[in-house]
Amino acid sequence: MRWTGRRESGNVEDRRSMGGPIAIGGGIIGVVVLLINLFLGGDVDVSQLQSPTGSGAPMTQEQKAREDQLAGFVKVVLAETEDVWNKVFAESGAQYEEPTLVLFTGAVQSACGSASAASGPFYCPGDHKLYIDLSFYDELSQRFGAPGDFAMAYVVAHEVGHHIQTLLGTTGKLAQLRQRISQEEYNRYSVMLELQADFLAGVWANHTANKNLLDPDDIEEAMNAANAIGDDRLQKQAQGYTVPESFTHGTSEQRMYWFRKGYETGDIRQGDTFNDPRLR
Repeated sequence: MRWTGRRESGNVEDRRSMGGPIAIGGGIIGVVVLLINLFLGGDVDVSQLQSPTGSGAPMTQEQKAREDQLAGFVKVVLAETEDVWNKVFAESGAQYEEPTLVLFTGAVQSACGSASAASGPFYCPGDHKLYIDLSFYDELSQRFGAPGDFAMAYVVAHEVGHHIQTLLGTTGKLAQLRQRISQEEYNRYSVMLELQADFLAGVWANHTANKNLLDPDDIEEAMNAANAIGDDRLQKQAQGYTVPESFTHGTSEQRMYWFRKGYETGDIRQGDTFNDPRLR
């Protein structure tokens, strides 16, 4: 992604110097903040940056410089989502409320409770903030085999997709529904919510491509990330088999399909995952 020299978002809280042990009993809410909320997000090749691993050892000057560069990249991506969604909302006669990005190290407290870096990036509808520990970049590349700067951009765009779902009332409706349905049925709705966020990330990628900001391999990087973190693939890697009724994010095939649909159409109206009969 061609990002250097572009505007960085001002909607950022940098709490990286405030990392510490996670508090007990905080809890993370529902489907938006999940144990591993992956998702799934160039003149300077961000894929070569290495962020700290959270080992507790002091960062070297080189590590600090690399992490600050990665932070700059994420801020530019957030700014690009602001530009796209302000335009899309304005075209429909609505006003977009920009979310805040919180950068943290190790652990963080949000309106949704406490979380550690092991939880992965997440969005909290209670405070309209995205939370990212930059060490997740290494997780994408090394653990999940999804390298490249646009894989990380995809993560940011996916979490912004959850913010849009909150603004449109989708997240609130699902939270109310949760009290009346079984866990298995709720998991199906969770998959629909997550796939819609993937679709919205694709819509953002479409508009970004139209601004000539993408490199030739960027969409392939995003598709690779989608494939790497599907529920079926993660479960099979972890335990050797899958339990479809426990899926909460969607299969690799579903995640790739909905991101690609958003990217190819660029039309927010094409992303009604809740009425897709294939997801029932």
